[in-house]
Amino acid sequence: FGTWAQKKTGKSKIVIGRDARISGEMASNLVTNTLIGLGLDVVDLGLSTTPTVEIAVPDEDAAGGIILTASHNPVQWNALKLLNDKGEFISAEDGAEVLKIAEKDNYKFAEVLALGSYKKDDSYIDKHIDKILALPLVDVEAIKAKNFKIAIDCVNSTGGISVPRLLKALGVEHIQEFYCEPTGHFPHNPEPLPENLNHICREIEKGKFDLGIVVDPDVDRLALIQEDGNPFGEEYTLVAVADYVLSNTTGNTVSNLSSSVALKLVTEKKGGSYSAAAVGEVNVVTEMKKTKAVIGGEGNGGIIYPELHYGRDALVGIALFLSHLAKSDKRASRLRASYPNFHISKNKIELTPEINVDDILKEIQKKYSSQKVNTIDGVKIEFGNEWVHLRKSNTEPIIRIYSESDSEATAEHLANKLISDIKDIITAKV
Repeated sequence: FGTWAQKKTGKSKIVIGRDARISGEMASNLVTNTLIGLGLDVVDLGLSTTPTVEIAVPDEDAAGGIILTASHNPVQWNALKLLNDKGEFISAEDGAEVLKIAEKDNYKFAEVLALGSYKKDDSYIDKHIDKILALPLVDVEAIKAKNFKIAIDCVNSTGGISVPRLLKALGVEHIQEFYCEPTGHFPHNPEPLPENLNHICREIEKGKFDLGIVVDPDVDRLALIQEDGNPFGEEYTLVAVADYVLSNTTGNTVSNLSSSVALKLVTEKKGGSYSAAAVGEVNVVTEMKKTKAVIGGEGNGGIIYPELHYGRDALVGIALFLSHLAKSDKRASRLRASYPNFHISKNKIELTPEINVDDILKEIQKKYSSQKVNTIDGVKIEFGNEWVHLRKSNTEPIIRIYSESDSEATAEHLANKLISDIKDIITAKV
C-alpha cells in the first residue's frame, strides 16, 4: 500500500490511526516501521476514529491513510482500512493494484539516509469536533436548551475518547458513560445490533434518559436508543438524519441495496430523488458523487454527510440527530413513530461448495423477470415497497437473503419464499 500510494500521488506522507483493540499497538508498530522503511513519513493520530483519520488525510496533504481496526468485528480480529489521498476508501481497482504489488513483492525500501520520519499528532479528534460544530445544520444552542440526559456505550474503544468530548462541545451536560475506557476489552459483541445492546437498553428503560448512543469500536456506525429503552432501529439512524438534512437542504439521497425503503419514501416526500448503490461504503460514495446527494450512507447506522467528508461518521451523525431531536420538540420514540415503519428480515442459506451460486442467481432473476429487478450487486427483486435482496458471500458458499416489508411476518414470508425457490432450483439441477 505504501508503494502504491507513493507511486500514485508522488507524495511521501501517510496518516495512520487506530481503535483501542488489544492488538492495536503491536499492529501499529509494524505498519509504522514498514512505512518508514519505504521512505514514507508517518503522521500517527494514535487512538482515533475512522472518520477522524479520513478527515486528517487531505488536511495533512498525505498520499493516503491507514486505520488499524477490524470495525465491528470481535476482539480477536484486526485489520487495515486503506484510504486514498482524498481520505476515502480505496476503490476495487486500486485494491487490485495494491494486491498486484504484493503478489510480485514489487517494493523498494529506502536507503538508510532516506528513511521516513515519525510524528505523533493527537489533535485531530478536537479538529474533527470543531469542523462538526462549524456545520450550519448543527444547532448547538437548540441542543443546549433541551438539557438532554444521554447514556452512551462506546465498547471500551475510541468512542470513549471522542463521543463524550463531542457531547460536551454540543452543550450536553448530563452524560452517563458506559464502557468508555479505551482498553480494547469489549464488554459485549461490539457490533451495535439490538441483541448486543441489552445492558444500555435496560439502563434507559429506568426512565432517567432522553436518548442512548452506541458506537462501534472505530466510531463509523451509530445506533440510538429511545427514551423508553427500545432501539430506534439501526436503519432509522440514516432515515432520521436524512429527514433533518432534507428539511433544510433540497437534494438527493443514496443508500445501499440492502437498506430500508423508508429512506426513499422520506426523500421523495421532501422533493428529492433516491438512488441505491451496491453494498459497501466506497460504492455508496461513488453513487453519492454521481447524483450530487446531500446525505447518504448505509442502513447499519452509517451516516455520510458530504458537507463534512465522504465517509461514514458516527460523530457527525450524533450532532445532526441531536439538532433534529432538539428542534422537532419530540421525544425520540415520537420522532421514530413519525417515519414509515418497515421491518427487515436477514437470513442466509448455506450451500455445498460445488453449487454454482451465480447460476442460481440467474435462475432467480429469470423466474422474477416480470418484477423490477436490480442486478448491480446480486439480485434485488422489488414488489412495490417490499423487496428481497440476494447476495453471494465472497468468502463462503452462502447466499444472504435480506427482505423488507411493513409487516415482520410478510418480510419473513418473502425470505422463506425465496429460500424455497433456491432449494427448488438446486433440486432441479441434481
